[in-house]
Amino acid sequence: MELLNKLRQKLSDENLMFAYRGEVTGDNSVSLLTLLEREMEFSDFSLLGRKRLFMFVLENLQNITRHGISKSAEITSLVVYNKTADGYTVSTGNALKKSEVRDLRKNLEKINSLEPDKIREVYRTMLQDSNIGRKGGAGLGLMEMARKTGNKLDYDFLPIDDKYSYFILSKTVDSGGKGISEPGGLPGTFDTRKVAQLEKMMKSNNIFFIWAGPLTHAISKELLNFSETTMREAELEQNLHKRVFATLIELLQNVAQHSPGFEAEKKYGIPMAMIRKTPASFIITSGNLIRRTDIDHLTQKLDMVNRYDEEGLKKLLKVALMGQDMSKISTGYMGLLEMARRSGGRLSYKFDEVNDDYAYYTVTVRVRAKVNRPQ
Repeated sequence: MELLNKLRQKLSDENLMFAYRGEVTGDNSVSLLTLLEREMEFSDFSLLGRKRLFMFVLENLQNITRHGISKSAEITSLVVYNKTADGYTVSTGNALKKSEVRDLRKNLEKINSLEPDKIREVYRTMLQDSNIGRKGGAGLGLMEMARKTGNKLDYDFLPIDDKYSYFILSKTVDSGGKGISEPGGLPGTFDTRKVAQLEKMMKSNNIFFIWAGPLTHAISKELLNFSETTMREAELEQNLHKRVFATLIELLQNVAQHSPGFEAEKKYGIPMAMIRKTPASFIITSGNLIRRTDIDHLTQKLDMVNRYDEEGLKKLLKVALMGQDMSKISTGYMGLLEMARRSGGRLSYKFDEVNDDYAYYTVTVRVRAKVNRPQ
């Protein structure tokens, strides 16, 4: 639980909303974009701000899929969304060869030195260059980001080893469509260390993705779409894929079932979901604010589920599905039963007191790959 406490503190301190560490592909890019779009819709973010941020993310993800290097799980891409007082920050990270850093830095310095009208002029010139227009390139993509967003790009290069560097690109946009680098925009400066620390934390703890924010039906749907697409592309064993996906569904529904409302969550504890990947399992965690009056009966249900083995859980689920004796403790909590049955393991849980009215409730489930025994 120490990891959860550290993570919750970091989520709160940095207004972290979403983080994914893994390969960025054409397919999962769609869900990454749609997830941000759904959150912006929920927050009633301005149309101008939404458009500028969306175009930045679109071009950035395309740049990563075309030019980024994912050597292994040790060196892979990062996508991070943060909330700000009046907008959002989107940061990405990806590995590239050290030999490419000098030219890329020069391109970024040139782009950031240009006024918006000049950016459009240079962009048109680049498109007319038959070699650049036909082949594309990172320089053209960066120019496209600057042209469509109208703001400067924040960036940094961090050394990985003697061959590779980690390229971090970031943009903050407020509701007026302005960024931190633009006069009149949000105050503050781009802090590479926070992104680098998050990447290190996710790597050392095998964190696949984190979500911390509202879990509406539309947002939960996109989280599930993103997870399903990414797991499918990883070519997981089919049974493991299905059980992880089903367990995540139940956890997200569990959060929605006990939510006291987003206004209370904003004040006392934002909902979260996290998946960690180990060589032989996935570890799925959800956290959400609940009323303290719910603690006793939830504890009873969780302890009851944890007392049964796989066969016992099947029988218990059958009783619940038949609706027999719904007043008893053994029925009415099919979500918890399904989580335990599909994962094949215990439900680890914790309640942290927040105040006289609320507590923060976390549940962790480990879904292990099943070992095929010889006949």
